[in-house]
Amino acid sequence: MPGGGRRYAVPGDVAVSRNTNGLTTLGLELACFSGFARLMERSRGGAGVLLKFERVRPPRNGAFQPLRSREITPEFLDRVIRRLKRWKYDIVSIDDACARARQPREGRRFVCLTFDGGYKDVVEHAYPVLTRHRVPFTVYLPTAFADGLGEAWWLALEQVVARHDRISLMIDEQQRHFAIAAIDEKRQAYYYLYSWMRTLPAPVLSLAINDLCNRYSIDLAALSRATAMDWDDIAILTVDPLVTFGTATVNYSILANLKDSAALREISMGRAVALAALRRDSLHLAYPFGERGSFKQRHAVMAAEAGFASAVTSVAGVIRPDGRSDLHALPRIAWDGRRRSMRALRVLLSGVMLDAARG
Repeated sequence: MPGGGRRYAVPGDVAVSRNTNGLTTLGLELACFSGFARLMERSRGGAGVLLKFERVRPPRNGAFQPLRSREITPEFLDRVIRRLKRWKYDIVSIDDACARARQPREGRRFVCLTFDGGYKDVVEHAYPVLTRHRVPFTVYLPTAFADGLGEAWWLALEQVVARHDRISLMIDEQQRHFAIAAIDEKRQAYYYLYSWMRTLPAPVLSLAINDLCNRYSIDLAALSRATAMDWDDIAILTVDPLVTFGTATVNYSILANLKDSAALREISMGRAVALAALRRDSLHLAYPFGERGSFKQRHAVMAAEAGFASAVTSVAGVIRPDGRSDLHALPRIAWDGRRRSMRALRVLLSGVMLDAARG
């Protein structure tokens, strides 16, 4: 690591130490066993929940998986849907979720299943599970990736760190060197570089990740195309009335790093590209990454002005029961794929201990 072995802060949405994650899961399970979550659900649970997932694929071997929290297995997705039905949640589309968010709570609570990133995993591994259960779900597409033009920089960074024991790159006009032979060193380097890259304006980020990939023989374009759904993959889903397509801008850029004119262009052009390709309007937006700091309230205004019916964040929360949720800054609960406990899921859905959903 640079700086004589200094340890860097880990972004909350990327990684929590194994010990911390275990303690959080234990707390969630205790809340379930004690009955506290069910007791508080009526007052804290809101009208319903938007659940956020990203990758759905079989488990992988290997100690270095810095983005493991963003993955679930097809088997786990199947378990989630079965439990939601058993717990008497209504599993609804994003259109239905928005309609329910506009009115005071009536009837049963709902869950809306959403998938970010436009990953090919959705059509290959998630869709067979979802179609077997015949439940609605929403996929948010960054349209440049479907065109084969997107840059999955976070995945390329993972490959660079995984494959090498030492790496060097320019940071703030200085050459920085990272010794990363050990797994813990790889994790720390990844989290540090990921956090740094997320602060960069989009053009600078593109230069940085392309420079890194060129140095260490990673084909960024091929990796991005292999990981994302293309329009042929998407066409498989478009014939299913239970699938709703939203957009996640064009390039999956962190809006807070863009000037307002560029942010508005990303928001509005994503919808325009999807309309041209799908021949149907995409009325729902997901802010890329979506946690606090990656977008601002002014972006919610832009989303409304661009004609979107809703826009979802990754800020942990439930839909308000009084019908006053901001449809252009809707909270979601992002499931941490390292957890396997259905009891932990039940507690998070109750609206209790939502800090645990933030990592």
